[in-house]
Amino acid sequence: MDSTSQGCQSRWRDNTALKQQHLPAHRLHLSATKVLSGFFVTGTFCLGVGIILILSAKSTKEIEINYTNICANCAELRENTINFDKECTCSIPFYLPETMQGNVYMYYKLQGFYQNLYRYSLSRSNSQLMGQDITDVGHCDLFAKTPNGTPICPCGAIANSMFNDTIILSYNLNSSIHIKVPMLSSGITWWTDKFIKFQNPNSNNLPSAFAGTAKPPFWPKPVYELDEEDAENNGLINDDFIVWMRTAAFPTFKKLYRRLKRIQYFTDGLPAGNYSFNITYNFPVTRYHGKKSVVLSTLTWSGGSSLFLGLAYTVTGTMTWLASFVMMAIYLARKERMTVFPQQ
Repeated sequence: MDSTSQGCQSRWRDNTALKQQHLPAHRLHLSATKVLSGFFVTGTFCLGVGIILILSAKSTKEIEINYTNICANCAELRENTINFDKECTCSIPFYLPETMQGNVYMYYKLQGFYQNLYRYSLSRSNSQLMGQDITDVGHCDLFAKTPNGTPICPCGAIANSMFNDTIILSYNLNSSIHIKVPMLSSGITWWTDKFIKFQNPNSNNLPSAFAGTAKPPFWPKPVYELDEEDAENNGLINDDFIVWMRTAAFPTFKKLYRRLKRIQYFTDGLPAGNYSFNITYNFPVTRYHGKKSVVLSTLTWSGGSSLFLGLAYTVTGTMTWLASFVMMAIYLARKERMTVFPQQ
């Protein structure tokens, strides 16, 4: 009997405040005044932030030119894959009514291009893109190897469909003087993409590093010849290639193409006046009823001209205020009722 009682006592919890759950605790009692005040403060904060973001987005200057139909002859030429090696250019004059002060960025915009399709977004080889194994084409499906069995580098549907229009901006100082606006192709990628996710194979000679591989079917030249002006911007670390490989979430999107080099006439930005886009048309969109545009835009501390974030904050603040007014009306009605009919 004694041994049984001793065994039971050995399994008892220690007589401490923690194990006996006797620690002091605080139970939160929220009054109606505190809850309504919290809702009012939250709504005011969201409304204020939303208005500030909207005003900031409205302060950006942006011009967008859709050149799908303007370059109709080139679009018709690109409809037939037989003409893939035929160059087609078009010039689009436009007028900039006011100066774009500060840093100016050039984007290309696509409409109706679904980069978010599941099989499309998976059609790539990360080990290949990181320069670890350029012959690894395991997840690239139809764009893994050529008919004769040569591995494609970079493989996959994303790389094969890379945007390859060439866009040059010219400033028409007068009818006879046309100045090519200096643009930079560097510094347009995410740092993690440029220095971590995309790397060339360890070799001082890129052509030999990619020996034994073939270019994607829709590419006019191999990956180590993407930039003829800057030898350091070739291979899998090419900025335009990296920007394209970061897939978009929606079928209408724009991606950074170039940024203004602020020298000479363009130290303060893009001056008002006559300009023209000289476009080498390569990327076909009319077959799937898509559209192409080129966008010039400035940025603010909050980003570009998108109103989404500002509207989201504004709607959230408005709904919070409405909820607080409804709760206050219910509280006052119940309080008045309790006053008229006091509890017995």
